[in-house]
Amino acid sequence: MANAIDSSPVKGVRDFYPDDMRVRNWLFEHWRAIAKQFGYEEYDSCVLESEELYVRKAGDEIVGQLYNFEDKGNRKVALRPEMTPSLARMILAKGNSLSLPLRWFSIPQCFRYERMQKGRKREHFQWNMDCIGLDSVAAEVELMNAQVSFLRAVGFAAEDIAIKVSDRRVLQDYLETLSITGEDFAAVCVVIDKRDKIGDEKCKEMLSEKGVDAETADKIIAIMNVRGLDTLAEIAGEENNGYQSLKQLHELASASGIADAIQIDCSVVRGLSYYTGTVWELFDNAGVVPRAIAGGGRYDRLMETFGGQPMPMVGFGFGDVVISLLLEERGLIPDFDNRVDDYIYPMSESGFVTANKIAAKLRAEGQKVLIDYSCRRFKHVIKAAENAGAKRMFTLGEKEIESGVVKVRTIGAERIENEHNISEFV
Repeated sequence: MANAIDSSPVKGVRDFYPDDMRVRNWLFEHWRAIAKQFGYEEYDSCVLESEELYVRKAGDEIVGQLYNFEDKGNRKVALRPEMTPSLARMILAKGNSLSLPLRWFSIPQCFRYERMQKGRKREHFQWNMDCIGLDSVAAEVELMNAQVSFLRAVGFAAEDIAIKVSDRRVLQDYLETLSITGEDFAAVCVVIDKRDKIGDEKCKEMLSEKGVDAETADKIIAIMNVRGLDTLAEIAGEENNGYQSLKQLHELASASGIADAIQIDCSVVRGLSYYTGTVWELFDNAGVVPRAIAGGGRYDRLMETFGGQPMPMVGFGFGDVVISLLLEERGLIPDFDNRVDDYIYPMSESGFVTANKIAAKLRAEGQKVLIDYSCRRFKHVIKAAENAGAKRMFTLGEKEIESGVVKVRTIGAERIENEHNISEFV
């Protein structure tokens, strides 16, 4: 006898049983509905990409987290860790045939080999919305508005939503005065993006490993402590490009009704090297998960890394793992009782043909119909119909069929049973 296989999924990934799929589909339906409200169109790409797509543009962290291998044609490939490079590749493939600006969204499955913790797995689905070809911070505000609209739609209170926003140009200009530019700037960003997790001392230690002296490291930590537009103007100066952009962003957020959620916070860096301007992270003020729910930013120079021309691009990624935990914690996931509308119970095989005819008519009318072919005892069938959330149950006994009738019972607080002519339903 062959040994039984391990029935567990691969470490860090998930199976989705029907109960799980109901929650996932509900979440995805909300994401799709919000994206479409803002005029965004859905796209997708294959989960398998060329390894070069990520090695060329990403920081060391993501490269180290790739699920990568050689295929049978000796090509180096990887499961996508994020969607943005695929989006850039697709846009590049179309050349100038696309009419800008583009507003696209997707819900891809992504894979990263990283240390697991609460709210983090090695695969996840991610709601992406990207605006391509618009260099105004109006695009950023539109995307933030979509995130807030989603959270409000699923039951989050306005005071629980916080969007911490910064601009890479604030830090970039400041670091230029400290002679940190180019690749050194990108390396520093990767380190200080970990600050919340590792603390200031470890952050300074890692900066030292990147060649940053202690005095400069102290100054970097100091600029990251800046909160609010007024403080930012005092330290960075009103002529700072990052400050000017954040000021306009806040004005547009006020006009969009989401200003209360916006918090100017220079500690937000986002470690990926391709961000060029606005960066933000979305938090739940009242949740028990300390991680950001979602993050986004502007990446106007990404196309250059693939040999294309600079193009204004801004987008966000919103993973399903953290938000699912928060929704469950808050009791905001609805009950999915009504999986079918009508439940048809032929009491014997002789009733299968009639049951199929009735089901065909009801389905053509838009009803969700389940036929129970088990021929089990009636009490078990009633329980199954209730568990499926059916509103009505059709019972077909041999005598009823011979008489041309079907018993229709309503399911719920008031159970009413009537006989109907089968001809009404076929």
